[in-house]
Amino acid sequence: MPLRQFRLLLLSVLLALPFSASAQEPAAPSAKRADHGKPLIIAHRGASGYLPEHTLAAYAVAILQGADYIEPDLVMSKDGQLFARHDNELGLTTDVARHPEFAERKRKATIDSVELDGWFSEDFTAAELKRLRAIERIPDVRPGNTRLDRQFEIPTLQEIIDLVKALQVSQGREIGLYIETKHPAHFQQLGLAMEKPLVETLARNGYADAEAPVFIQSFEVSNLKALRQLSSLRLVQLYGKGQPQDQVELGNPLTYEQMATSAGLKAVAAYANGVGPDKGYVIPCKADGSLGEPTRFVADAHAAGLLVHPYTFRAENQFLPTDLQRGSDPAARGDIDAELRAFLATGIDGLFIDQPDIAVRLREAATH
Repeated sequence: MPLRQFRLLLLSVLLALPFSASAQEPAAPSAKRADHGKPLIIAHRGASGYLPEHTLAAYAVAILQGADYIEPDLVMSKDGQLFARHDNELGLTTDVARHPEFAERKRKATIDSVELDGWFSEDFTAAELKRLRAIERIPDVRPGNTRLDRQFEIPTLQEIIDLVKALQVSQGREIGLYIETKHPAHFQQLGLAMEKPLVETLARNGYADAEAPVFIQSFEVSNLKALRQLSSLRLVQLYGKGQPQDQVELGNPLTYEQMATSAGLKAVAAYANGVGPDKGYVIPCKADGSLGEPTRFVADAHAAGLLVHPYTFRAENQFLPTDLQRGSDPAARGDIDAELRAFLATGIDGLFIDQPDIAVRLREAATH
């Protein structure tokens, strides 16, 4: 995105904010519901292809680009506040390493069976997290995003909701929240269970049932089943590799591969409204890395009554099948349009993308 265009987008956001609706009020009525889009376009960590992820600026740009939903990943602070970060380890996406006052907080920890060395959100109060600033996660692939390093705070869930409500007014349409709970079993073991504060925060802001423009997703199973007991909000089971972490800790041999069978999908439908598979479940790549043929995953999920929202589409060569890469630069854009068309042809109901404007453009072109 040219810098001038980016500045204009942010100026639009700033002009919209003074007309913000109260966070305590229901979403303003609009001509277009968030679920009206076919397929739904979900801004993965905001417009993370253009700005540092999980910042209010990234979410705002995604909305202005036409995304139906924005995706905040949530972690917990030491004092039980919900913040938007992809991981509870803060070193990759914040400037915590530049804060000498937090140097002694660096430690080793095992998170979801992986040993990490860094700074962790559960060791910081909300006030301390607010002193940090976001940085680009993958600067080698997205060097342009680094121009905005250390410009934006780490937002709370409430701040994200406030932004959404403000932009609903200025944009004249409903904007959805597609929330992921990160490492819920880990936080539960720390006495920082996420489910109740998440549901309570959403309810305070008018998001209380299955009609609300909200999805809550998780790679774990127990987390979603607990949420189902607390709320009728729509839930989505994510699919990755191996096993859900909570099932590992419970000693249950259940794998994502088993959950992806026809019988497994029917079992998921007992507690979830949709599934969020890695896109390889829908169209795997061949041995040479080129795009393969569609599987039965979408058909089987639909037969079980589940929505299908695969992740994650990214425009850079590094993330594309080999036959859709263009040139030798991993950071250059490849033929993302061809990849998106192939997946849309499978009948998916929505998709996660780092550059939501690309998916919006393709969707609009398909309707004309």
